[in-house]
Amino acid sequence: MLILNATDVKKALPMDQTIQAMKSGYAALSAGRAEIPLRTRLPIPIHEAVSLFMPAYVLDEAGESLVVKVVSLFPHNIKHGLALIQAAVLVLEAETGRPICLLEGAMLTAIRTGAASGAATDLLARPDAHEVALFGAGVQGRTQLEAVCTVRSIKTAWVYDSNPAQVETLIADMAGKGPIPMDLRSARSPFEAVQAADIICTATTATKPVFADADLKPGVHINGVGSYTPDMQEIPPETVKRAMVVVDSRSASLTEAGDLVKAILQGHITAKHIHAEIGEIILGRKSGRTAPDQVTFFKSVGVAVQDAAAASLAMRNAEKLSIGQRVHF
Repeated sequence: MLILNATDVKKALPMDQTIQAMKSGYAALSAGRAEIPLRTRLPIPIHEAVSLFMPAYVLDEAGESLVVKVVSLFPHNIKHGLALIQAAVLVLEAETGRPICLLEGAMLTAIRTGAASGAATDLLARPDAHEVALFGAGVQGRTQLEAVCTVRSIKTAWVYDSNPAQVETLIADMAGKGPIPMDLRSARSPFEAVQAADIICTATTATKPVFADADLKPGVHINGVGSYTPDMQEIPPETVKRAMVVVDSRSASLTEAGDLVKAILQGHITAKHIHAEIGEIILGRKSGRTAPDQVTFFKSVGVAVQDAAAASLAMRNAEKLSIGQRVHF
């Protein structure tokens, strides 16, 4: 069995390649070439924690993938010197079910989630988009920023977080790295972040909107990845109502995405307001942006095809780069 730790996974998942892998996975999902049951949630009340189990079988242009991801969120891990998110991805040989690879899942999840927004930005944002607003300066915020800068020529990015020190650390670490511009700025308010933004990425644990609908400029594209339970919310319902809404999975988003669930419960939209799955746009079955001043919103709750596509890519690249450890299993 091949084992890839977090460092290995990062080396094996360059952002540009991972964005293309996400497009392939999403296309397979919308084409009916993937089996992904809704994730199973296992509450662990004594630790105020939850473990999520996400299996997937995918048949795409790269071949067959059979994986299961276990991701756990333990909010008190900081007391033990551990990260909030703990995760692992197990790859099984599709022809036999034989376990063949174990990947550190937190890094894979961060990269594939960023890459999903990169794919959506590539398909939906205006070609001339050059200013970004980022909400959330954590690990996920970093990959969101890298991804959108990979597909658009970004000149300036504003970063807003409830922890200003975390914003300064992100700026110090990321300014000028790879496709990321030197001009990264700390926003003093949500308004300052979004007032001129062509692209907005939200990667927070918020339970209410992180910006005001009235502050958005025409033609903005929004990637919302932080609201992955019905109780969470990042995007104002007024924005959801007037935006062209694209999701990773209709069934998953209508069950889990607080940004959509709350807007439906409050009467702002119905389920029919969802324009398309992103895979349908990739396949040419649905249109993307139709006007420069159109507001577009990609809502991702995360689906297991992403893990399958990312794990398969990481395995192929690990072989080429001769990285990872092999153990007898």
